[in-house]
Amino acid sequence: MKTLKTLIIAVLLVAAAPLAQAQTADEIINNYIENTGGADAWSKLQGLKMVASANAQGMDIPVEILQTKDGKQFVTYNLQGQQIVATAFDGETMWTTNFMTMAPEKSDTETTENMKKQMKDFPTPFLNYKEKGFAIELMKNDDGGNTFTMEGTDTYKIKLTQEPVMIDGKEEPNVSFYYFETENFVPIAVEGEIRQGPAKGQMGKSTMSDYEEVEGLYFPFSMSQSGQPITIKEIIINPEVDNSVFAFPEEK
Repeated sequence: MKTLKTLIIAVLLVAAAPLAQAQTADEIINNYIENTGGADAWSKLQGLKMVASANAQGMDIPVEILQTKDGKQFVTYNLQGQQIVATAFDGETMWTTNFMTMAPEKSDTETTENMKKQMKDFPTPFLNYKEKGFAIELMKNDDGGNTFTMEGTDTYKIKLTQEPVMIDGKEEPNVSFYYFETENFVPIAVEGEIRQGPAKGQMGKSTMSDYEEVEGLYFPFSMSQSGQPITIKEIIINPEVDNSVFAFPEEK
């Protein structure tokens, strides 16, 4: 009888183990925020400057990324000694360098309005996501479980729904899927539908790895976008910012 009782207890413990390890979407996000520095530290972040190198067709291309808490962005890369603005946004006007003329060129209204909706994403769309009007959902795999294999790693898959975007004059859902590793709860990949260009309708994927600490906050130092590797060489917290770099040149 004692042996039977022990066996029953053992079976119950085994059955309960998956339940003890189960996570809700909010628990995963809270663990992610806490493990990478804490909500208070992330909320105090005013800006970031990242010095990186992108590998394209065997060439290492220097890249600099500047982001601020109020949504301003400035992304440049240096191609054969020529500085090219990939994205510049001062909160109202978005512009880039026209690769054919090498002259600054304003983005169209639709692209600019979609950029304005991304102003809430700094430093991560998951920080205070409910206040931003976003929604999250923990996805289930085909077997009904909550884990997915991504990049050879066990992960939780979170569906993030943000404000709809306008594509060719039509409002479309703004949905992406983040994969958080089950051990440290940091995101290692994100997938989203490609909305324009030759690959329109396909799923694009970005990956993140090699997390390192910078002044108490953790960032990925290795990334890839559509298979193009990007190596972060330096991250500067709250850099001094000259706001004129964000403005369209004729308005400086």
